[in-house]
Amino acid sequence: MKAGRLSNAHERLAWLRRQSAEERVASFILEFARSKFSRFREQRRKGRSLLETSGTDRFGRSAFFAFPPCASADRQRSHDRVLHTGRLPVSRESSWVMSSSDVENSGVKRHVGRFLLTVMALMALLHLYIGWRLLPSLGLPPSFGKAGIVFLCCSALLIPLGMGARFMFSSPTLSDRVTWVGALLMGLFSSMLVLTFLRDLLLIVLPRSLNRDSALLVVAATLLVTVIGFINARRIPRVAEVAVPIDGLPPALEGFTIVQISDLHVGPTIKRGYVEGVVERVNSLQPDLIALTGDLVDGSVAHLAHHIAPLARLQSRHGQYAVTGNHEYYAGVESWVAEFRRLGLHMLMNEAVVIPHDGADLLLAGITDFSAKGFTPDHHSDPQRTLENAPKGIRPKILLAHQPRSAPAAEQAGFDLQLSGHTHGGQFWPWSLFVPLQQPFTAGLHRLQRLWIYTSRGTGYWGPPKRFGAPSEITLIRLTGRQSRA
Repeated sequence: MKAGRLSNAHERLAWLRRQSAEERVASFILEFARSKFSRFREQRRKGRSLLETSGTDRFGRSAFFAFPPCASADRQRSHDRVLHTGRLPVSRESSWVMSSSDVENSGVKRHVGRFLLTVMALMALLHLYIGWRLLPSLGLPPSFGKAGIVFLCCSALLIPLGMGARFMFSSPTLSDRVTWVGALLMGLFSSMLVLTFLRDLLLIVLPRSLNRDSALLVVAATLLVTVIGFINARRIPRVAEVAVPIDGLPPALEGFTIVQISDLHVGPTIKRGYVEGVVERVNSLQPDLIALTGDLVDGSVAHLAHHIAPLARLQSRHGQYAVTGNHEYYAGVESWVAEFRRLGLHMLMNEAVVIPHDGADLLLAGITDFSAKGFTPDHHSDPQRTLENAPKGIRPKILLAHQPRSAPAAEQAGFDLQLSGHTHGGQFWPWSLFVPLQQPFTAGLHRLQRLWIYTSRGTGYWGPPKRFGAPSEITLIRLTGRQSRA
């Protein structure tokens, strides 16, 4: 922009004074973003660092890595340490974070550079839009206006920093704190962006006299939704009771109860205390069986084993059964499956078990995540495969499947009920409106021909600690032969 090219301080000041408030906001934020991009490009040319922020490495971990030059022996040691600890090692020669795949693909650096610039540019532009449309309309004193600009700039930088903090900082405490800040800002920014856009649409037909009042309303609504969403997300989930009518249910299985936990997402912002609260509430329900339908963790076994440990205290009449979600594959599925089994969870990896109950049998099956094949080819999700070695003629047949979009295959395989999660019910408005673009069901009990499918809103949350219009839940499912829903 012109302001960025003026070298004389007096000319620059005079030019800024001639601009409107909106142009000043745009100038400041764009120039700030340009300076950060220029610094990043200069560091990349010098080979100092590159961060990979998309996809996963060949060990099934989220990729957010820096790539310094290192010898092949260092890369092998890096590979071994990643497999055992789940955290990328720090080079003795520098403070850069390393991954074992850094020089195995010559195109990775170019890809990472383009991705980072795209993400940073997108965040800068979206924050610029908010500042341009809201700050001038608020009529704030100059000092408050400048504070607003600084806040938007910090938000644009801290949100992506928080997303990759656990791979960028060697200190878990520092990593968690940065993630907390980035996650809170992500929730705040998300609501403010949507409300700002809706305000602009309404201003097309509303009188201009409402310009300031509508801007104040956007800020107030954003803060209110964020605070309420935070409280909803951080409290121990409520119990959602659901009755599922099963045709031909044996009388002995009338009232059989299953407690479902899904999408707990133990990680940077959900720790041991939250898990203990969930376990206590689940055990108080005294269920016949407990089902955990994936996405229990967001991180490595080395860093989260202590926080996930309370799951070992889950109690039910017939045991605890679990399946993998997509986040287990991001975090290293083999190590997590072993850890879950150590905690006493029965992992169902495209297999089924028969649960005897008061003289009747129930068939419980579980599949790997719908996307598992992309990480581990032999983990291809297949509902039909679970029944290959199962006894014939047992009703009901219940399938644990992380993603609702496994439902068509489950229905064809002859299952009566599928328990899923993954969607979080959208977690907070308006993202619930976009879930149907990927999943056939967002939340609650639905029917697909003869198959019932229940989609949990999740027991934890992912990303922003925010739940609005989609409360987290611990689901108490009760089987019944009566054709009605509770």
